[in-house]
Amino acid sequence: MDLTELGYVIESQETTRTIRNEKTGVAEKSTIMTKIYLVRDFTKPELRLLIDSLLFSKHLPYSQCKELVIKLESLSNKYFRANMNYICTMPEDKTNNQQIFFNIEVLDEAIGKQKRVSFKYLEYGPDKKQHPKLDKNGEERVYVVSPYQMVAKEGKYYLICNYDKYDDVSNYRIDRITEIEIIDEKAKPFEKLKWSKGQRLNLADYMKKHVYMYSSEDSTVSFRIVKPMISDIIDMFGKEVLFYDETEDTVCVRAKVNEAAMVQFAQSYAPDVEILEPLSLREEVKERLKKGYKIYEKKGG
Repeated sequence: MDLTELGYVIESQETTRTIRNEKTGVAEKSTIMTKIYLVRDFTKPELRLLIDSLLFSKHLPYSQCKELVIKLESLSNKYFRANMNYICTMPEDKTNNQQIFFNIEVLDEAIGKQKRVSFKYLEYGPDKKQHPKLDKNGEERVYVVSPYQMVAKEGKYYLICNYDKYDDVSNYRIDRITEIEIIDEKAKPFEKLKWSKGQRLNLADYMKKHVYMYSSEDSTVSFRIVKPMISDIIDMFGKEVLFYDETEDTVCVRAKVNEAAMVQFAQSYAPDVEILEPLSLREEVKERLKKGYKIYEKKGG
């Protein structure tokens, strides 16, 4: 009762028992509380899901990921923590950018205040170390963008934004952003971009079209797949896709997708995926496959 008054949610079972009154000798029934337990904010399966998501993410430094897992484990009881030993060991080769939480905090503030941000962008070199990208003059390149949304995709964390010099949408890995600052300039509204066609950002629709988080135009694409890929297509592009011209082994698909992502998708899954239209994308995939074939045809590598 004291814990309940302090705000804790306590649940229990009521058990009825019969006892004899010592004074009267009469058998009387009484109710007692048994199996008293604290109701926690997260169930064990919910905590397991959150911890697994952290373990297999690629955008958090190892040390910070480990700290978060320990904090999540503390939300349950000691038995839960003991049972987590069978989960695979966290890989050490996660991102080295230790300021990802600072990046998220700054971007969250900038998005809320509709302000632009500037930052430098890291990429790996042959030395396996991250270095800021350089401009054409060999200087460290400074990006100025209007941030719109942060999303997780395939274990990576991305910023959806507009690069100041262009009128389209770009995606940047948040764990590769460094030296970020909020600029006292109004962000360019998403619906003002030519690419947006006057519409506000529909995140669910955007993620379906950008399978690989590439930045390019969207198109209605028709392509043929082998039937075992139907589930994969729905997982990637959603149930809005149109299936038609079904045969015993194949079926055609029509979907609104990002062009660069579609080229990569068709190239990766050839010959099980064949682009039919537009012809420009079909020709691009054909040329890429030809170049790949020529490389592997060379003797001696």
